[in-house]
Amino acid sequence: MTAPAVETAALSCAYGSRLALDGATLSVARGEIFALLGPNGGGKTTLFRILATLLAPTSGTFRVDGLDPAADVREVRRRLGVVFQAPSLDRKLTVSENLALQGALYRRSGPALRARIGDLLRTFHLEDRASDLVETLSGGLARRVEIAKALLHGPSVLLLDEPSTGLDPGARRDLVTLLVDLARSGAAVLLTTHLFDEADAAHRIGILDRGRVVALGTPSALKAEVGGDVVTVETREEGGAPALAGEIAARFGEDAGRVAAVGGTVRIERPGGHTFVPALVEAFPGRFRSLTLGAPSLEDVFIDRTGRAFREADAEEPDAAGAAGGAA
Repeated sequence: MTAPAVETAALSCAYGSRLALDGATLSVARGEIFALLGPNGGGKTTLFRILATLLAPTSGTFRVDGLDPAADVREVRRRLGVVFQAPSLDRKLTVSENLALQGALYRRSGPALRARIGDLLRTFHLEDRASDLVETLSGGLARRVEIAKALLHGPSVLLLDEPSTGLDPGARRDLVTLLVDLARSGAAVLLTTHLFDEADAAHRIGILDRGRVVALGTPSALKAEVGGDVVTVETREEGGAPALAGEIAARFGEDAGRVAAVGGTVRIERPGGHTFVPALVEAFPGRFRSLTLGAPSLEDVFIDRTGRAFREADAEEPDAAGAAGGAA
């Protein structure tokens, strides 16, 4: 069998006494888009930095195309294309000059490099911007150049850290289309994100929280595990979500399904939610500020696996290691 493009086994990383990554085990296949989804401080960027060979793990192992970076880090780096969250383009150079500079770093030159740059400009629809200074480009166009630059040496694995940061909705949609095309060409694409819609577009996702992989699978399979519809109730009573959750559970018993107070709201998980809503409103008249009914989302998966809302996790988790080069 062909080895996975990326494979980690019990990967952990500590910054002093803080365990930023705790036993992460996952694999990414060739031709797959894999999203690491999680709140700030959840461990995404720490894992990204380890896979990019910028940070040594405290324990555990990982391989790229079956290669162990501890034995041959140079060859592993040749297999990787890396797009960081922070821009890495020289804004005072043109698009073509940035790509040529990247080629020089990989000791490429002459007709072969010019041909490769031409191919990438066409692939990313940048031919008419080749002579433009990067500082004149929109965020979406600059992101295309960043990805083209990362692919110049023909890597088999593309790592992207929060690739849609700063992009407008249209540019984000274009980015998703681009990543799908790259995966179809056989590349493995691994990206970090805190956006549910971006993760939903991936073939598979790993949800990271407090350094642990708390869910792993396709978006549809993970959402199916939630079970039924999700009714979310916002109460008019200040701080009353826990009390209201208890009242609903007591009033309806097993028929209420799974009831919990999460993030200042009451969350009810049950099949046939649309048939339950009228009875719920009738039983508690005037108690609700709002009520929503929907199919399970990835945020519901996160709540199910962690017991808290995603925004709560985002707010409470500090930057994982400002002292360690901004890993998070």
